[in-house]
Amino acid sequence: MLVMGIDPGTATTGFGLVEGGCGKEKVVDYGVIKTSPAMTMPQRLVQINREYSRLLLDYRPDAVAIEQIFHHKNAKTVITVAQSRGVLIMAAALREIEVAEYTPLQVKQAVTGFGNADKKQVQFMVQKILKLEDIPRPDDAADALAIALCHLHSYRWAEVRKSEGTT
Repeated sequence: MLVMGIDPGTATTGFGLVEGGCGKEKVVDYGVIKTSPAMTMPQRLVQINREYSRLLLDYRPDAVAIEQIFHHKNAKTVITVAQSRGVLIMAAALREIEVAEYTPLQVKQAVTGFGNADKKQVQFMVQKILKLEDIPRPDDAADALAIALCHLHSYRWAEVRKSEGTT
């Protein structure tokens, strides 16, 4: 299974493609989609959609896992991230790709086993699980890889439960 993890944003959207599962996870690609603050919001959303759609076409993931919005003190940030998330979810849905959403707590628990893990702990575990020489950079890409890992672990658990008839 190939999963694309997405850490949504307007200035920077992280993506990470992870394949496999059951301790055999491997990185396919990761990086960021960046937009300029000089662009209007519609221009930024178009650029995010264009670059993300190209990634979906190039890699054809089986699923997209995207981080849910958690409440920021700044309402404007929540709104802009929500707009980006909408574009990202719609682009995957239009291609009939499964979309799963995870809270930051779920991602931290899946990757570190501890829901209150800090960013450095999550990045360290992403590096170890994926057997990378260095912690992936930038942070948004590392977060996207963690989201993809969360989905692979959640998917595996759901499959086990189905096979046992305990869904």
